[in-house]
Order: sequence, then C-alpha cells, then structure tokens
Amino acid sequence: MTAIEQTEAARPRGTRLPRRARRNQLLGAAQEVFVAQGYHAAAMDDIAERAGVSKPVLYQHFPGKLELYLALLDQHCDALLQAVRTALASTTDNKQRVAATMDAYVAYVEDEGGAFRLVFESDLTNEPAVRERVERVSLQTAEAISDVIAEDTDLSKDESMLLAVGLGGVAQVVARYWLSRDTGIPRDRAVGLLTSIAWRGIAGFPLQGAEPGEPPR
Repeated sequence: MTAIEQTEAARPRGTRLPRRARRNQLLGAAQEVFVAQGYHAAAMDDIAERAGVSKPVLYQHFPGKLELYLALLDQHCDALLQAVRTALASTTDNKQRVAATMDAYVAYVEDEGGAFRLVFESDLTNEPAVRERVERVSLQTAEAISDVIAEDTDLSKDESMLLAVGLGGVAQVVARYWLSRDTGIPRDRAVGLLTSIAWRGIAGFPLQGAEPGEPPR
C-alpha cells in the first residue's frame, strides 16, 4: 500500500494509528498537497485537513513544513535510486539492462502520486537542504549506472560517469516530456524509443576483451 493509499484508508478523524502508520499517512497527505500546490502555496493547515488530523497531531511528527517536505523528498529519492539499482541488477544482458533502466525512469515519472515533481520539478531548489538531496540522488543514480559501464567496458571511471550522467538525464527528461504532452505515443512505444536511443549510444563502446567487430551484448 502506498503512502497515498494509506492516507485514503486512514483519513477519518479520531482513528488512532501506530506511530509509523500515522507518519506514512501524513506523508501521503503532504505529497498530495505539495504536488498539487507546490511548496510555497501549501500550508500545514491544508496537509492536516487532507490527512484528517489536527495540526497538533501533524506537529507531533514533523516540527515544520520544511521538515515534512524533506522527509517526503528523502522517501522518493530513495525510491528512484532503488528502482534504478533494481533495473540494473535485473539481467546481465546489457540491452535488456538499458531497457529496464529506461522503463524504471518512465515508471517513476508515471506514478499517479506525482512524486517525481518533488524531485525533478521542485519549487524549492533555492533551499540548500532540498538542492543537496536532488543533486545527491542524481549523482547516486549516475554512479549506479556508471559502475556497470566501467565494469563492462575499457572506459575510465570518469568517462563512465560522464556517460551515466547523460543516460540518466536523457531518461528523466524524455519521461517527463512524454508524460506532460498529449503525444498519443503509447507507454511501451515511448520506452522502446527511449531504449533505442540509449542503447545505440552506449553500444558503441566495446566490452572489455571483445574482439574487433564483435557485436555488443
């Protein structure tokens, strides 16, 4: 059950929940409000009302709006990183690995809760704590991709990282564009096109120990 689903299930006032369940409920309500209104327009009153709790209950778990936003950002940055790591580990076939990674970005952006907006489209990037988290997850996902590239090719660590940053950047920008425009392109086709451009680029770098002219795998 997602945080938003927990919010829906637990919304009636007066329901006593275990602390962790209450925290998840509040995070789900906060996600709905922050995604819909942005950080600056959102108010703790709105979040408490959305969760069906009093403001004192909300403040028992989060001392302020920024702390609540950061907790939510941590949750969804971790989710993106885990999705990318899972995709990379899902197969040893590199073309399928690229496809799984591109699909992970599309799935993350496509999630109905809209959490990707907090990570990729935050209106609070002038806040150092927010900027640090956004930059960190971009770096960590690139490092995960870079480790695979460096392991399989003769490229240096820095060269692998440069390519990984490019692949991650293309994935999230294209996924967001696809979601935001009524292009009529089906999801599977969008993932396939994204995979094609990523694979055509990365496949140009031969595997370690490959014979000249040997096809990539």
